[in-house]
Amino acid sequence: MAHQDKGKYFEKHPKDSQVDENLKKAILALTKDNDITCKKAEQIAGEKAMDIAQVGKAIDVLNINIVECQLGLFGYGDTKKIVQPAKEVAADLKKRIEQALQNGKLSCASAWKIAADLNIPRMRVCAACETLKIKIKPCQLGAF
Repeated sequence: MAHQDKGKYFEKHPKDSQVDENLKKAILALTKDNDITCKKAEQIAGEKAMDIAQVGKAIDVLNINIVECQLGLFGYGDTKKIVQPAKEVAADLKKRIEQALQNGKLSCASAWKIAADLNIPRMRVCAACETLKIKIKPCQLGAF
């Protein structure tokens, strides 16, 4: 959902969507000023042994903003995104990105996997995508 949809994230899901009480407590415990970071959402998914998309849906249903994308794409105040294009893209990284493209886009999950496989920061994968003019979409948390 775009910035203009802020405060209406729950509308992406069926009206009768519910959030497990334990998951709700975990999310609210890490929420500040109605914001939760991508990193904290990932932490909750790990602690609860849940898919990160399930945590993202719960965050939407609770109408909480996801901030500080670990790829640097959104949630950084007035600057919105902090990722900058890479000065150069290593051949192995470019190849891995190109192999993972679906409809010309790289999913957030694929970006995270490439970073883990190559043992590089996630934001470095995103910086390479900026240089290669490749959009990262969809977000694992459902943020955009």
